[in-house]
Amino acid sequence: SFAIKCGGSSQTSASGIEYDDESEILGAASLYTSSNNEWAVSNAGNFISNPNGPVYTARTESQIIGTLDSELYKTARVSASSLRYYGLGMENGKYTVELHFAEIEMGDPYSWRGLGRRLFDVYIQGDRVLRDFNVQAEAGGSKRALVKTFEASVNNTVMDVHFFWAGKGTCCIPYQGTYGPQVSAIRVSQGT
Repeated sequence: SFAIKCGGSSQTSASGIEYDDESEILGAASLYTSSNNEWAVSNAGNFISNPNGPVYTARTESQIIGTLDSELYKTARVSASSLRYYGLGMENGKYTVELHFAEIEMGDPYSWRGLGRRLFDVYIQGDRVLRDFNVQAEAGGSKRALVKTFEASVNNTVMDVHFFWAGKGTCCIPYQGTYGPQVSAIRVSQGT
């Protein structure tokens, strides 16, 4: 079992879950293994024409709606194409996978900043569990917490959670390079 604060520093949730720090600086082709060797993250893909340079994290100071853990959602890991998290050395068996999301870069639709659409796919253990997933639409707006829960089995001591941009949605609203997967936190726990 493991819990990761994607793109940010370690945090403890309101329910006492310890989320590991994952604020490592990643590049267009990177692999990082956690200091406890329980998980790893890989990133592949380069943001096209981002005026802020290649930034693979997102941050907001705004309050996140719909959660007691607003801080958990104020930073996120983003990728231009492929973002993978691996659970390492896991016992074989059944697991519950919680994926935490909040759209923190695009605004709500009442301004031009809300005209963008971030669409991506999510695979767990090689099976696509979300297709053309739009966090903003499913959560009912920007800066709103959304948790998606799935069951998965580990048969080879590795859990693979893959976020993949298939070229859909917008690329340039509210600024160049606003596309691809965005995830706030991941928690994988044994048992169903």
